[in-house]
Amino acid sequence: MSLTHCRFYEAKYPEVDELVMVNVKQIAEMGAYVKLLEYDDIDGMILLSELSRRRIRSVQKLIRVGRNEVAVVLRVDKDKGYIDLSKRRVSPEDVLRCEERYNKSRSVHSILRHVAEKTGTPLERLYEEIGWPLQRRFGHALDAFRLSITDPDTVWEGVTPPKELTEYIASRLTPQPIKVRADVEVTCFGYDGIDAIKSALKAAESVEDEVKVRLVAPPLYVLTCQTGVKSQGIQVLE
Repeated sequence: MSLTHCRFYEAKYPEVDELVMVNVKQIAEMGAYVKLLEYDDIDGMILLSELSRRRIRSVQKLIRVGRNEVAVVLRVDKDKGYIDLSKRRVSPEDVLRCEERYNKSRSVHSILRHVAEKTGTPLERLYEEIGWPLQRRFGHALDAFRLSITDPDTVWEGVTPPKELTEYIASRLTPQPIKVRADVEVTCFGYDGIDAIKSALKAAESVEDEVKVRLVAPPLYVLTCQTGVKSQGIQVLE
């Protein structure tokens, strides 16, 4: 087992009709030779006829060596190791869906590879003991890693994660504080005028500790707060 190399998913080969992220290795007369990035760089091929729905005038404009592309699996020969792929059957929606999954899976891979190098544990063993079981339970291991920051008991039930893993997850995935700002105009036509405004704004600060109020120039005030989730900060200011 390698410390740094392993497929992202439990299955050794992709399924037919599965969307995969590939990197173009070589362009030949028959088509493009690629490697499947999520499956430990196993080889695949996109035939020339599967590159585009339109008439092909220049292969170089459709696909380039070194570039990542989203493809769909047409055939898998596990005995010979042949994987036929198509680029022309991939829709724009498919591209977005595949890119999202690939980026999440690459983040998990990076985290587990870091732990493998720190602990000397083979990467595939970390996937077998942690990554793939979490994938089955939570839909994606990255979602489980994020949840473990606030609810570790649920995520690590029946599992003893390495200290290096929990520390790295906390340092890498904990949301950074976001400052949310609102510019407001406050006017009071009552007898107390400015004093009533000051009292109201001080009352707002006392109710919400994270809200700070600053006078720019009457009647303009700035309200700010720090939060880990932007939508929550907006809700507080509202």
